[in-house]
Amino acid sequence: MSDLLAELKTTVLCGDGAMGTLLSEHGIPAGTCFEELCVSKPEVISAIHREYLESGARILTTNSFGANALKLAAFGHESRVTEINRKAAELAKQATTSLGLRSWVAGSVGPLGVSHSEAEGRGIRREDLFREQISALLGGGSDLILLETFQDPEELLLALGIAKSLGNVPVITLIACPESGRLPGGAWIGDVLETLGTQGADLVGLNCVNGPQAMLRLVEKIAPSRPLAVFPNAGRPSYQEGRIAYGTSPEYFADLGRRMAEAGAVVVGGCCGTSPRHIKALSSALTGLQPVRHQAKGSVTNEESVPFPAQGEKSLLDLITAGKTVIVTELDPPKTLPLEKFFAAAEALSRAGSDAITLADNSLAILRVSNFAVAAMLKQRGITPLLHLSCRDSNVIGLQSELLGMAAMGMRHVLALTGDPAKGGDHPDATSVYDVNSVGLLEIISRLNEGYTQAGTDLQARPDLIAGCTFNPNARNLDTQIQRLERKIKAGARYVMTQPVFETSLVEETARRTAHFGVPVFIGVWPLLNGRQAKFLHNEVPGILIPDHVMARMEGLEGAEGRKEGVAIGKEVTRAVLDHFPGIYFMTPFLAYQTTEELAAFVRRR
Repeated sequence: MSDLLAELKTTVLCGDGAMGTLLSEHGIPAGTCFEELCVSKPEVISAIHREYLESGARILTTNSFGANALKLAAFGHESRVTEINRKAAELAKQATTSLGLRSWVAGSVGPLGVSHSEAEGRGIRREDLFREQISALLGGGSDLILLETFQDPEELLLALGIAKSLGNVPVITLIACPESGRLPGGAWIGDVLETLGTQGADLVGLNCVNGPQAMLRLVEKIAPSRPLAVFPNAGRPSYQEGRIAYGTSPEYFADLGRRMAEAGAVVVGGCCGTSPRHIKALSSALTGLQPVRHQAKGSVTNEESVPFPAQGEKSLLDLITAGKTVIVTELDPPKTLPLEKFFAAAEALSRAGSDAITLADNSLAILRVSNFAVAAMLKQRGITPLLHLSCRDSNVIGLQSELLGMAAMGMRHVLALTGDPAKGGDHPDATSVYDVNSVGLLEIISRLNEGYTQAGTDLQARPDLIAGCTFNPNARNLDTQIQRLERKIKAGARYVMTQPVFETSLVEETARRTAHFGVPVFIGVWPLLNGRQAKFLHNEVPGILIPDHVMARMEGLEGAEGRKEGVAIGKEVTRAVLDHFPGIYFMTPFLAYQTTEELAAFVRRR
């Protein structure tokens, strides 16, 4: 163990570079399980290891970054974790031995890609996955363990604890950190690295995400009290002729690498896009350098963010605190461009007593006019919008952009949704994104409210977005729904909106089961228009369940008779809701706003 660490006290060591870049040059197609190539094409992996060693690398990384059971399962190799990792370590070890160079094999371990809450929900034991992989890397002869490209400090600390428990070898921990120095969740990178060091990491540092210039700035910002390992990318990627390409020259990369060493790095290597050419230039630039020691200057933090003005929009939560019975009315944006009827309906509902108009986000994956655009026009009319935001149609960049746009325009209320799959809508060939689900979106909103993006960028202001979540009291297994609701509230939901309820007993049961959460619950009430609609909703719309006795009351009713009975049922449910909850959520059927207008007036008369 002391061999490598002793060397680092007097020498700056050069690491190796990317594996995927060279595998592509060797004709390995994208989508291949690169880690499995250690077994099926060992000669290719060995040749790359030798190229890096001959170029001056003294720390050689095994081809095992994603070789855990969870990621290997995508290729059907989940039962081969030990075989692949052991072989990866053996190939690197053989390369170092055959060339007779003073060098070390770093067993590469990457993140699993599942959060603590997701792992719990899926029954995944993350510690077992790390233990299986690290044990195999040590069994194959790794001289140290390299935990690289982590972004979740909690996951990295878990992996670090497992690695330290399995052998008396050094452990290097590398975090993929944005140039801002803030990790997802807002943690400052300097504090995280310090924690990793105190928890047993023998060397801490950074890799991936940033090119050499941004990485140098990060190293200088951190002002390390301990030496660093740094593995930057070869600049920013571009897409050229069907391939991802990096344009940074070896000379430029080496010059910045030397400056990183002068700023406090004792290991400098390369990540995405780097090649033996970059490492050869870097190795020459690092020759003769001795480690630089800096006295700790403490963590460098960005200026404290300030609250972001919400342009006077009063929150529904404030209204409830003031003792008002809050009415939220859903009015779906239209599927066609003429908007006159929509705004006439919205204004009528507002006059009748609705405190906010909630706007679905292409519900059921059926295309409608952008609810963001409609919300902006509602605000111009003095009506408070509550936007639904679905994870189906946008990645985490698009979701955050939408949320920041909301904040910039003074819109505060958002309902976080996973979203109905695209294949069930009117564009079945469209791609569903689902970078995150509703819980992940709530966590993103909570971070934005703290002043940081998912990537850790400082917003220099704190929007006060008021996020809500959904709950389905009609589900067969209510216990499971309650558990999901608990996770959503923990992730940052400040209110709850339910699927439509058609019987008073279910209202009472929902009140009993949700009282301990301490957040407002808006029970959905949908006034039925006729018997045909009741059958359609019950049989074809996910999440809606209409009991037999209500179906019997609506059977055969059409026109004015159907509407009258539907409103009567809605009033019965509304009375029960107001006996137990501080507000209510009306759903307007097919722009037939007169029904919800009547129910809103009924509430206000009470």
